[in-house]
Amino acid sequence: MAIEAFPSLEESKRRSFLADLFIRLFKEKPLGTVGGIIVLVLLLVGVFAGLLAPYGYNDIFVGPRLSGPSPDHLLGTDQLGRDLLSRIIYGARISLVVGLSVSAIAVALSTLIGITSGYFGGKLDMVIQRFVDAWLSIPPLFLILTLIAVAGPGMLQVILVLGILFGIGQSRIVRGAVMGIRANTYLEAATAIGSKTGRILWKHVLPNVMAPIIVLFTITMGAAVLAEATISFLGFGIPPPTPSWGGMLSEAGRRYMLMAPQMALWPGLFLAIVVYGINMLGDAFRDLLDPRLRGGLGRYDRMMKKIHSTAGNQGEEAMDAQLTTKDVNRKGGNSIKGGDVR
Repeated sequence: MAIEAFPSLEESKRRSFLADLFIRLFKEKPLGTVGGIIVLVLLLVGVFAGLLAPYGYNDIFVGPRLSGPSPDHLLGTDQLGRDLLSRIIYGARISLVVGLSVSAIAVALSTLIGITSGYFGGKLDMVIQRFVDAWLSIPPLFLILTLIAVAGPGMLQVILVLGILFGIGQSRIVRGAVMGIRANTYLEAATAIGSKTGRILWKHVLPNVMAPIIVLFTITMGAAVLAEATISFLGFGIPPPTPSWGGMLSEAGRRYMLMAPQMALWPGLFLAIVVYGINMLGDAFRDLLDPRLRGGLGRYDRMMKKIHSTAGNQGEEAMDAQLTTKDVNRKGGNSIKGGDVR
């Protein structure tokens, strides 16, 4: 009876970690699914901006400026006669590049610092953490503006500054995850058989802290998009005429807000939707990957629970069948005895 449950075991073995994560995302987290769809749309719009935008982001049209939506310009035009829809689509590409690049740099830096500090401990950990404390004691906006004022405005400078800022601050999360697994038996066994430190970190430590790293990547992406919009709004980010949602809000959105509300409405609306979607996706990943938030049931535990449940149901059916057979035999025996008496 129990052999029929093994196909589920083989199916779970064939399914990868990411496939299992996304299947559970669609089944258990509807808001996270909506956030994932928003991120996917941002990705597609950013990659194919040149094909989706009806005009170039800096094409100037002769005619009424600050005009509202029309068949030729679906979202209207700005103070120079440029198409707002095209600039917002190209602005999505800027947000995508900044979000992914900053997240990659921040996660790589936080992983390097966190694993080094958490695994080795001792004086090295103390020195690194005091540096992190000093870094976190500086107000983030002041630090960003100071570094960009020194490096100069531009997309590369914004990406590097934000990546370093988020990476150093988030290293404590990775450090805490590493310290939580440092005393596990498999690390002691790897050390006892003579494995090198680099192999232990790469093969045993890093795979077991991937869950918080994935969550960090998604959450950092939303924070990076919002931070880039903030510093562009203040005039320290990506310089014009390159379209940035924060720059569009600062450049003409404030000046012509009363005359043409669409100048501030559309960039702000798309910025809010994208950040909301990224944050919802990050929260869903956190809930799915944190054992404390899902009752301690990992993929193996859920699989074994399903197998035991199936086996238990089959066992109950077998017991019912046996009881039914016994009742039939008992009744048949009573009938035979009754015939002998007659």
